[in-house]
Amino acid sequence: MEDGKTSDQGHSSGVVRPMVLIVITLSLMAVLLMSTWVSPAGVRLFLSAVSDQGLGRAGSSATVPDTRDRLLGGLLSPDFDDGSCLSRYRASLYRRPSLHVLSPHLVSRLRRYESLHRRCGPGTSVYSRAVARLRDSMDEHAQAPAPASSNSTPEADPAAECSYIVWTPQAGLGNRIISTAAAFLYALLTDRVLLVQHPGQDLDDIFCEPFPGSSTWVLPEKEFPIRSMERFNTRTHESLGNALRRGEGSRDPPAPWMYLHLQNNYQPNDRRFFCDDGQDAVRGVRWLVLRSDNYFVPGLFLVPRYERELDRLFPRRDAVFHHLGRYLFHPSNTVWAMVARYHTSYLAPAEERVGLQVRDFKFTPISADERYSQIIWCAYGEGILPAVDNNVSSAAAAPDHQETTTKRKAVLVVSLRGEYYEKLSSMYYEHGAAGGGAVSVFQPTHLGAQHSEERHHNQKAFAEMVLLSFSDVVITSAASTFGYVSQGLAGLRPWVLMTPVDGKGPEPPCRLAPTIEPCFHNAPHYDCKTRARADSGKLVRHVQRCQDYPNGVQLVD
Repeated sequence: MEDGKTSDQGHSSGVVRPMVLIVITLSLMAVLLMSTWVSPAGVRLFLSAVSDQGLGRAGSSATVPDTRDRLLGGLLSPDFDDGSCLSRYRASLYRRPSLHVLSPHLVSRLRRYESLHRRCGPGTSVYSRAVARLRDSMDEHAQAPAPASSNSTPEADPAAECSYIVWTPQAGLGNRIISTAAAFLYALLTDRVLLVQHPGQDLDDIFCEPFPGSSTWVLPEKEFPIRSMERFNTRTHESLGNALRRGEGSRDPPAPWMYLHLQNNYQPNDRRFFCDDGQDAVRGVRWLVLRSDNYFVPGLFLVPRYERELDRLFPRRDAVFHHLGRYLFHPSNTVWAMVARYHTSYLAPAEERVGLQVRDFKFTPISADERYSQIIWCAYGEGILPAVDNNVSSAAAAPDHQETTTKRKAVLVVSLRGEYYEKLSSMYYEHGAAGGGAVSVFQPTHLGAQHSEERHHNQKAFAEMVLLSFSDVVITSAASTFGYVSQGLAGLRPWVLMTPVDGKGPEPPCRLAPTIEPCFHNAPHYDCKTRARADSGKLVRHVQRCQDYPNGVQLVD
């Protein structure tokens, strides 16, 4: 692994004076650490002034605009200690302002959820009683199922009013983030408390706590009676699919807990989770355990009973992850330090930032040369990157002050492989950009392979997702959940490198995505009325087939 690789063609000299670097670094740290934060444009103006003065050129004093709304229109709660999570109120200042309207009803529901989490979450007496009731119910259920009763009355115990959904990790970090967002939306719709399981240390110190108050969203596993959740599958006896298959969908009293299997291999009865009878089966169950590697949000828009509430929460259906992602996923201080250092050192001085995320999948093989050609034809064809100037004499005759009068463009390459960075940076180093301008190419890491079981790997991966979300324009890879997260946080429709065909880039090499929403790769494709296969992309207007993954569906507006 090699960090901080750079190629900067915007400077005429390859020599950097140590004292200049010290002065610039201290000045930049002052920008990043001051209590009043400025917009990215303001940061870039300040950086430009510091850079010009530090290199011995006259520069006007920086103008600092007013700070933007750090609560993002009410999306974020003000009830946090800023120092506990530096990124929460600051990350948005590095991004372009969001153009996606936030519903007042969503703001209200988020505050209501936060109140619920404070009352029912881990560390509260209500939660302790709820876990004790679950344990007792499981013991009783194991001995003899309770008889059906129509005369049961609600108990006065507040713990009886709290219901939970426990998310368990599956697949890589991108899949985990988008499936957690989907689980949280389901919790909002059903007044459940979301708890996330961290069975190992691979997810530690990556995200800040998303909800205010002293109650964590991490499941305390030591006293939790449901064991071996990471091994649950379609054969698990307590799964919704198996309960429906056995005809136990309307049990009274309900089961103490139930398992929801929404992974890519789920079966027809598991898919009935997206039907009214499936929701009837889980409505009275106090504890749900969920395993999913999918962004199943579009499936929730297929459930008739949630249609009105979803319309109120998201008047624009194509911004669900944009809002929920910015609400839930804030880099821990450790990850934010990586992000801030890298952005300050390499990306901040540019007037335009281009993100390039390349993911190659084994099921669609393509050589590095063919993939690079696809990238270049996309970037040139859509005017994202300038063509190179093959006239060496014109570059040699360029005036010394050219870098101060031409646009500086920073390209952030995010990939497990290093070849694309090497080829792109060499091209601009050897030839320069046609028509002037400075193109600098950067790649934080190239780890070679995905290691989602390692915490440090996941920290770097999330740092790169966040850095990519600071882009002004982004190119992503078809079907990549990594790209979905970045484009969603940024609120940008990406240019998507389409899936290779027979080892070659297709024509056209990329397409502008119709939405910023992630794709639900394994859509149910199930007709709840006929209980037969049906096209989920043709059931409601706002759910359509994915452009980058034809078997999936996504939200459009």
